Amino acid sequence: MQLGTGEGSSYAEPAAHVEESRAFYAARAASRGSDSQPDPSTPEGLREARALEQARAKGAGSATSPGPPAVEEIVDVGGRRVPVRVIAPESGTARGVYLDFHGGGFYMGSPARGDPHNRSLAHALRIAVVSVGYRLAPEHPWPAAPDDCETAALWLLEEAETSFGTTRLMIGGVSAGATLAMTTLLRLRDRGVVSPFVGAALQFGTYDLSGQTPAGRLLDGEFFIQAYAGHVADRTNPDISPIYGDLRGLPPALLVLGSSDILLEDNLVMAARLRAAGGEVDVRVYPESPHGFTLHPTTMASTALKDIESWLDERLRSSLS
Repeated sequence: MQLGTGEGSSYAEPAAHVEESRAFYAARAASRGSDSQPDPSTPEGLREARALEQARAKGAGSATSPGPPAVEEIVDVGGRRVPVRVIAPESGTARGVYLDFHGGGFYMGSPARGDPHNRSLAHALRIAVVSVGYRLAPEHPWPAAPDDCETAALWLLEEAETSFGTTRLMIGGVSAGATLAMTTLLRLRDRGVVSPFVGAALQFGTYDLSGQTPAGRLLDGEFFIQAYAGHVADRTNPDISPIYGDLRGLPPALLVLGSSDILLEDNLVMAARLRAAGGEVDVRVYPESPHGFTLHPTTMASTALKDIESWLDERLRSSLS
């Protein structure tokens, strides 16, 4: 397990990047302080929050670099139907497929919001990216989201070679998406599926929704937990809080997080548990970076995303040897 601030990454002046991040988040906090934010715990606030999110996704789509358009389709496994958004490499046969789960606290977000990063990933690594449109809480609480993510993974296992010309798979997600990536891997392992995934890139996931660990207590009472799993008496179920799962037999994992993230301790505990279970774990902690930092326009975020690309590229290369 490696702990650090992205050793081996490409930035040459980390002090300047730290100052840039500090200034960016100070300005962001001041701006937010002057504006009222929607309250998602009310129906009206949830609609407003999702409308703002949809507008941001459209803005991200308009800024997407040239390349093949994203293709939306419905995949079906055993009668379960799930929408996915596919971005293909610009040319040639895909070297692999990355199964992506978006963030948003289980109650917001969409695959389209990830288009810029997913297109960059597809171009840089010459891979296909399949992003999953899982159902959202509170309309569809647990286990709807992990059911959908598992369905997409099972479809990819069946169709990767036919649809993309490769059997090399990777998986990952952002925030709630990282949690769902972990629960998907655990579900596949428990099905007896020998993991075809050569690596898992997990960005600041939420791994304890039970409120029983010191890290989990920092989030206790948050709306997203109530919306997603408030109806469950015991949230130590690993399908909700994967920190409590048997973590043996999982693929190598990269955990990316910021030093100012409320989930810092949660992620470090997950890394330690993965390592104790015999897993290969690489932890990258980026200074002056809060939760969600890789979604923001800072040099620190660009550095982290390049580090993720490099790590995934290494996993693809090692799978060929």
